[in-house]
Parts: sequence; structure tokens; C-alpha cells
Amino acid sequence: MHKVWIAAVGLLLAAGTAVSARAAIKGDYIEVRSADVYTGPCFANSEVGLEGKQAILAWRVKQGSWRGISLNGLSVVAVVQANATLGDPYHNPYPAKSILILDERATSRQRQALVEFAKSAAGRLASNVVRVTAAPIQVEVGEGTNHGSVKMVAGELARIQTRSLCQGDHICGNEEVYYPPLTKVAHAMPTFTLEESFSGQGLGTVWNRMDTRSAFVGSFAL
Repeated sequence: MHKVWIAAVGLLLAAGTAVSARAAIKGDYIEVRSADVYTGPCFANSEVGLEGKQAILAWRVKQGSWRGISLNGLSVVAVVQANATLGDPYHNPYPAKSILILDERATSRQRQALVEFAKSAAGRLASNVVRVTAAPIQVEVGEGTNHGSVKMVAGELARIQTRSLCQGDHICGNEEVYYPPLTKVAHAMPTFTLEESFSGQGLGTVWNRMDTRSAFVGSFAL
């Protein structure tokens, strides 16, 4: 199973490189869910219908523009509350509701472009945006062997910190990428969530979770 998964990731990386070369906008992507995404079927079945209804998605634009407006260096975060486990094919999580957190450095035109970009990138996850706010957003992504180590802080509203998966994260021995990323990515790898939290308004809930196998770190190219 692990050899098959590694081969599949290799193909995804190769395809992502080709897409990235002609993309109009590209950068780093971070996703964390309220259920394990890298797990065994026994663990996943115990969570389905109970967990996995929340997600935090973050995009940091390295280069590019959206409909003619440059977004170089800017970030946007979507925080999602769904009605069922996201990614579960047997239950409908929609309609979901979300809030968008925009990079406070953006101009008014760039903020509108960030909203439009996030809605396009997130699809149905962001079809019902109930709140839009701005905050200082900081994203740190490790390089090389530390690529899985990421820290994202959106003011006092949202936070993600991850590290690469290691041998000690294999509990049952049947782990795999049980749920794929929620959005279109150039490539993504599952990572271990050290911390993820949301303390804002608009979704009717807040959370603070630690030590789960619930995140993806990768890149997007659209």
C-alpha cells in the first residue's frame, strides 16, 4: 500500500509541475480538518458522521494575479463549517458555511480579488460566505526535508502548526491517505497537526485541537 501511495504521489508531483509552469497564480497551500486524513479504515470509520465537519484552508500567493490584480505575497484563509464529515462519499456536507480572513496588507481591490480567488479555489466550501474580515496573516513553510513543517497564524482568529509524519505516527499499520485534499492542488502531502484553532465569529463554534494526522501541506497552481 505504501509503495502504491508513494508512486501515486510521484505522479501527482510530476503533473503538478507541468500545471505550475503555465499557471496564472501559484503558491503554498495548507489544509487542516477536524478528522484524520492520513489514517486506517478502523479509525476513519469511528470518526465519520461525528468528526470532520470543520476545516481551515490557507493559500499564500507566491506569484500571480487574479483577473488582472496582482496578489504577490498575499494570503487568504477560509474557515469552513459543514453539515457532515467532509470527504465522506455517503453523506452530504452541504450547504456548508464559511468565513474568509483576508491579508490586512491587501488594498481594497486586492481584497476583493482575494475573496473571488478563494471562492473559486474552494468551490462549494465557500459558496456561503457568512463573514469576511481582515487580519495579519503569517505563513512559514519549511523547505527540503522540513517541507511538512508549517506555521500559519491569522491574527487572533486562526492558527495551524504542522510537522512531517514519522514512523511513530503509524498506529494500526494500515494508514493511508484516506481523504484527499478538499481543493484542487498542484501537489500535497499529509502532515501531522501539532495545533489548529479557530476563535472567530460567524460559524457558531470555535475549537482548539492538537496532535492529529489531519493536515495537508502542498502547493496550488491555477
